[in-house]
Amino acid sequence: MQQTKPISLLKSFSPILVLIPLLAANVFFFGDNSLGGANQLALLLAAAVATLIGFSQGLSFETILEHIKNAINSTLGAIIILLLIGALAGTWLISGVIPALIYYGLQIAHPSYFLVAASVVCAIISVASGSSWSTIATIGIALLGIGKALGFSEAVVGGAIITGAYFGDKMSPLSDTTNLAAAVSGAHLFDHIRYMFYTTVPSYIINLILFFIIGLNYTPESSAIGLEELNNALISNFNITPFLFLVPALVVFLIIKKVDPIPALFVGVLSAALCAIIFQPELLERLGGKSNYFQNSYYVLFSAAGSETSIQTGNAALTDLLSSGGMAGMLNTVWLIICAMVFGGAMEAIGALERIAGWLIAGVKSVGGLVATTVGSCLFINLTASDQYLAIVVPGRMYKNAFDAKGLAPVNLSRTLEDSGTVTSVLIPWNTCGATQSAVLGVATFVYLPFCFFNYLSPLMSIIFAAFDIKIKRKAAKA
Repeated sequence: MQQTKPISLLKSFSPILVLIPLLAANVFFFGDNSLGGANQLALLLAAAVATLIGFSQGLSFETILEHIKNAINSTLGAIIILLLIGALAGTWLISGVIPALIYYGLQIAHPSYFLVAASVVCAIISVASGSSWSTIATIGIALLGIGKALGFSEAVVGGAIITGAYFGDKMSPLSDTTNLAAAVSGAHLFDHIRYMFYTTVPSYIINLILFFIIGLNYTPESSAIGLEELNNALISNFNITPFLFLVPALVVFLIIKKVDPIPALFVGVLSAALCAIIFQPELLERLGGKSNYFQNSYYVLFSAAGSETSIQTGNAALTDLLSSGGMAGMLNTVWLIICAMVFGGAMEAIGALERIAGWLIAGVKSVGGLVATTVGSCLFINLTASDQYLAIVVPGRMYKNAFDAKGLAPVNLSRTLEDSGTVTSVLIPWNTCGATQSAVLGVATFVYLPFCFFNYLSPLMSIIFAAFDIKIKRKAAKA
């Protein structure tokens, strides 16, 4: 049965009015453990409310379920990538790839400029690869280890990594979100990228200045590991060699060559496993405890890829640094993503997202108001639908005619979608991006969020430029 009457604004907001108090209560009662099941249940309860509303609108359960299935299906690729990232982290640890990156990174790293360097390095790799996820899962993990060894909090290092990765993802012509924003708004890809420079570069420069100031005022945490102690521990537990750099170099090369992330990451897992067998025989023997080398290799590598691994070094801080949850460590995140898609699919099925977006735009008169409303809508859909692609597609579809009616070129819409939909997704714990990056780095979303300067400066910059009519391209004007 199809919907027989339009949904009211009150009904559209009702599932959200159920979800938000539940999420707030979960943070209060469960703290960092809210992602262990509480938030998932909150999303399902809110989805149930949306389903009941759908019944009142004349929708059948089968229709709503079909939308939910489609929403979940859209994330299957991301879920596989997430599991492979877990396996990658485990095998890169056992193989010595991450320890080698940390060891050599510490030889050239200096606290005063480390945060800036971390953000810039992630930005370069992300521009080249077009993927913030791959960047964070590879070089990001190593940079987090270096930062913690230098005595920085995981919060500020996580912020530096994420800001660089999302700047690069946003500006890369290889990025799926960049291409999606251009396509949905009707803008040419390179016109879209060129126009993003006006809002993105100032935001990123301010971001780097803030990290530079933090670095200049750097005070090591009490848990900071002495560099000499760290280097000695790494050498005593791993065979550190520059040849291990071939593994991340191979992965980055494959991604730059537009190889799909799934086979690229799988190659990263297999190449790391091979390096572990070649370069880390003593470690495999120590961790395996089996009768022969084949058994040790098989047992340790499968354990590292699939479940939790911790290298005992005698130093609690260093042992924590050299640990990984493998694929098992990603299961809470996978569970969260699925539940978020159940909620997002139900909201889309009942027409709530489009109804709310239509209400928001109804009273908009100025260009600044239109851009601000688009930014707010992207953030809203990131909060409710829990997916950055929906946060680009839905507002793009809803506001395209409004931008056209005001005589605005498509690049204004595409830039606004990226300034808000792409970069704010990683700031929301139950969003696919926020949940994934939190799991990959092992840093809670609300912990790194205060230091993601670029990610909340970017939508603000978009609004400011529109409010003061700065670099707002009209259809009849030339850039």
